[in-house]
Amino acid sequence: MRSRRSCLAVPGSNPRFLEKAQTLPADEVFLDLEDSVAPLAKEEARKNIVSALREGDWSGKVRVVRVNDLTTQWTYRDVIEVVEGAGEFLDCVMLPKVQDPTQVIWLDTLLTQIERTMGFEVGRIGIEAQIENARGLVNADAIAGSSPRLETLVFGPADFMASINMRTLVVGEQPPGYTEGDAYHYILMRLLMAARTHDLQVIDGPYLQIKDVEGYRRVARRAAALGFDGKWVLHPSQVEAANEVFSPSQEDFDHAELILEAYEYYTTVERRGAVMLGDEMIDEASRKMALVVSAKGRAAGMTRTTTFTPGA
Repeated sequence: MRSRRSCLAVPGSNPRFLEKAQTLPADEVFLDLEDSVAPLAKEEARKNIVSALREGDWSGKVRVVRVNDLTTQWTYRDVIEVVEGAGEFLDCVMLPKVQDPTQVIWLDTLLTQIERTMGFEVGRIGIEAQIENARGLVNADAIAGSSPRLETLVFGPADFMASINMRTLVVGEQPPGYTEGDAYHYILMRLLMAARTHDLQVIDGPYLQIKDVEGYRRVARRAAALGFDGKWVLHPSQVEAANEVFSPSQEDFDHAELILEAYEYYTTVERRGAVMLGDEMIDEASRKMALVVSAKGRAAGMTRTTTFTPGA
């Protein structure tokens, strides 16, 4: 599992931002060719991204490039120039505004052709699919199962809100007049179910009020509570908040590791399927829940501070 607690957006047209991103503690950095790059700057942005991937130090980060969506004239050149130029330094390609599985299949096919031509390992470069409109959400299950390269579903809230005529101009916040529940709950759960059905990660989109870090934390906690793996960050001030919100607490991580160790001991040494760990009964379901927390903590680089003692 790649850690994607914080997914930092960086415009490919800004060399200074590309350099700065390398120093930030974001789990993933995606170098953007789409919405943050003006039409006349896209060709130059491709060159900037290839250079940054080849020459930069992206140690410890998932390296992603977001290409333009398939309704534009830029997409095929984005993929060809970036992957041919720096494919060995690239982990994933993000395809925005995905509406049906054929679009992911197109990208998979093109990546395979480039990899074979360039002598790269076929299938190593992953795909992130961004869901940004009603049609994409309705087809989320089919999209999630469309390619073995697919690693992540990503929610794109701004375009999505526009596509369904949601009456608000503040991305990520509840629309005025919606006073009962959460207007985004169905959308987030729908993406979560599609992703988990196909063993994918799922990432929440950006919070555009970049100076409101507490607002970012509040919205991020909603996605984290449901089970999302991370959230976009648009500004360095949001990186720390994302890493904190999408990491388990030290107490929860220690508890999960303790459950795993205790369950392994009791089922193999004492050959019991359900036992007491202190005042808590643990069984196979407990192990599965603990695996989720443990995996997230390990991916975040956490280390345990407790040890298991049989009979204690």
